[in-house]
Amino acid sequence: MGCGARAPAVRLRSAWAAPEARSSLLRDRLSGRILTWDLSRTFSSGGPPALNWPQVYLAVALTTLATLLLELSLTRIFSVVFYYHFAFLAISIALFGLGAGGLFSYVVAAQRGNIFAKLGTLACTNGFAVILTLGYLLSREGPPDGLTLALIYVTSAVPFFLAGAVISLAIAETIRRVERVYFYDLLGAAGGCLLLIPLLNYVGGPGTVIASAAFFAASAAIWYNLAGKAVGRIGAVALALALVALLVFNVKRGVIEVRHAKGRALTGEQFVKWNSFSRVALAPSPDEKSVRIYVDADASMDIVRLERGKLSDSEKRRLLSQGAGFAYLMRPSAKTLIIGPGGGWDIARALASGSRDVTGVEINPIIANTIMRKRFASLSGNLYLRPEVRIAVEEGRSYIRSRREKYQVIQASLSDTYAASSAGAFALTENTLFTVEAFEDYLEHLEPGGLLSFTRWGSDPPRESIRLAAIGAEALRRAGKTEPWRHILALREASPAGAAPNGERDTVLIFLEPLQAGDIERAAGYLAEGWAETLYLPVKAELEPFSLLLRSTSSRSLEQQYPYDLTPADDNRPFFFFDAKLADWRHYVMPGAGEGTGRTANGAIPLIVRLVGVSLAATAIILVLPPLLAGSRLPRDRSGLRFLAFFAFVGAGYIVIQIALIQRLVGFLGHPTYALTLVIFSMLVSSGIGSYFSRRVVRDSDRRLAGTLAVVGLMVALLAYSLPPMTGVAAGWPLGAKALLTALMLAPVGFLLGIPFPAGLLRLEARSRTAVRWAWSLNAAASVLGSTLALCAGIFLGLRETLLLGALLYALAGVAIPGALRGWQVKAETAAAD
Repeated sequence: MGCGARAPAVRLRSAWAAPEARSSLLRDRLSGRILTWDLSRTFSSGGPPALNWPQVYLAVALTTLATLLLELSLTRIFSVVFYYHFAFLAISIALFGLGAGGLFSYVVAAQRGNIFAKLGTLACTNGFAVILTLGYLLSREGPPDGLTLALIYVTSAVPFFLAGAVISLAIAETIRRVERVYFYDLLGAAGGCLLLIPLLNYVGGPGTVIASAAFFAASAAIWYNLAGKAVGRIGAVALALALVALLVFNVKRGVIEVRHAKGRALTGEQFVKWNSFSRVALAPSPDEKSVRIYVDADASMDIVRLERGKLSDSEKRRLLSQGAGFAYLMRPSAKTLIIGPGGGWDIARALASGSRDVTGVEINPIIANTIMRKRFASLSGNLYLRPEVRIAVEEGRSYIRSRREKYQVIQASLSDTYAASSAGAFALTENTLFTVEAFEDYLEHLEPGGLLSFTRWGSDPPRESIRLAAIGAEALRRAGKTEPWRHILALREASPAGAAPNGERDTVLIFLEPLQAGDIERAAGYLAEGWAETLYLPVKAELEPFSLLLRSTSSRSLEQQYPYDLTPADDNRPFFFFDAKLADWRHYVMPGAGEGTGRTANGAIPLIVRLVGVSLAATAIILVLPPLLAGSRLPRDRSGLRFLAFFAFVGAGYIVIQIALIQRLVGFLGHPTYALTLVIFSMLVSSGIGSYFSRRVVRDSDRRLAGTLAVVGLMVALLAYSLPPMTGVAAGWPLGAKALLTALMLAPVGFLLGIPFPAGLLRLEARSRTAVRWAWSLNAAASVLGSTLALCAGIFLGLRETLLLGALLYALAGVAIPGALRGWQVKAETAAAD
């Protein structure tokens, strides 16, 4: 093997005998005409005399389809079984496993045997590994401690580790057509993205994971067929069919399902259904006095019970005396829009006040249709079916922006779920319902004298409610209201007897017009009856947080001294629930961090910090380990390291840009799942096309490659500033038109993003073929680091700045690659002179 390894090096050395010969070799290798070394390497173990390229492409596409499907479905599993911020952990695990698998490919390549038989064995093993991983995750009963978290990380990484080895080996062994192989790599991943939503809707989270295992087994059958191994092919087909049978059986019987979540057993569930962004269950409330809707086994809401579909006087008084009912005491019989009506409590309050025109906008079709209007409609006395009530299944802000109708009351009471959607895996808990621009949309849809009512969880000192007031005040200023403090009222409803700590609910009312003396007197009268505690009334200046924030000219001093971030969330930084200050980050990473963080996103900070550490460690390991495995066959000079830096910058830059675009387009497309699916699909398809044509675009010109990287940086920077106005103009368009506009906006950038990676691999392969797998691994490891960088940059800097960070990373890749190529050429010319 030693002699065989040296022969290609001798051939390359002699080919550099003259500059024109060097140029010819590079041109021929980039155009795919010099194949002798590749073919002898690929088939040295007795493979078939000719390679069936369509089967190679299909096997690669099935592998990446299964990988992306598994990655995204695990975000749902993690969000249900553990906590919402674990969804982001699934993405990190996937990227880390892919990078580590690239390293393992060195070990696999060093073993004797047919390369395609090895790929079949890895893919077949992965079919079993996926099922074992799913079983382990669903069997966790208690809250994860440090050791359990480590086991979860390692176990979940195994399928991605095996998939990374397969993809790395496939790319390295088919390098002469890398631009086409990479095209089908991305196309397969795009297919997985498309399959995610229908699979989650019809077979649920566990079923989607089983489906990914079946796709891995199907890819194994193709790899074995390429190797000419009939027994392996038959075994892989049998495994794939067995997994499909398991999937069908599980859909009917539910044998593989979530039994424990959030550290507790799920008992008494009388109905369970998954869709692309939630797991919805019905179960009795702890006191068994009502039926409760559970979303992702965590967020919950009782279904309002109306006896015979009517409200008694005592029930009306009870509903209106609660904090969320205060809006109807101020504006009885109002034409109402309710965002996130859930179990129907706000609808019942509006009807209790005499409203005859109530619109509810519910984002979750399982809640709106299956539970409240169809199968379990009788539980609420057919509330959603009353003639005064209209229900729209849509995201609240998107619904408002697409219509011109105006209302007297727009209400949102605890309308979020704190449960990550698939996009929440990237976006933490951003909610574009609670941004300054969203409040501007709401104010524009109020009739004269109308009001906004938002109910959030209370705390001491106020946390979510005071930030709502800050957002409302800024929106009022932008609407031309010079004294926003006169437009706001805040109150706190006492927690019910026996409620958990921090069970208080704060309600913030924002009036389109300044509160008049009559309104203030009416509000004070109701509050004097003891229905709620006053947090803020625009009567006199007091030393309370709301007064200091809204009325004081030195509110900035309050913002600096307050324990939580009071900066109004906007569409560029839509992280309403993330209220930790950057200066206080260290308090969240000390031992015991995250305790007492309440219902906000701050509890995820320790995990994010650990992920940054893991990302740095993974990148360092992948830099150091390959030279130990491959020895002198890898480049160790400065130009070789510049090449590797190029792949690291490209890997980090791509994921940073993708995550920022997903986050930025959530509000425009109306739901995180739509943003996730459409952005990833559009980028993968356009990047795949860019990869396919990369040879024609770059040719053998190093200037063209460097120029492409510069253009990528420029176009991403342009997109960072042009997205808000373009999406603003199209805010009211139908979803199909928005999807088409999104695809058109992302296609040019995606096309260019697909060019650098295969073009760089071709150039690296011509210098050191063994380093191709190293570059692929480093690219994946840098994606782990890029994902955490994107999250942190989005939270602390903003989404526009995150896109600019991605543009900067591609600019750095453009700086690295010319230096690598110059160093390579100088070394070649020196060798030729010798």
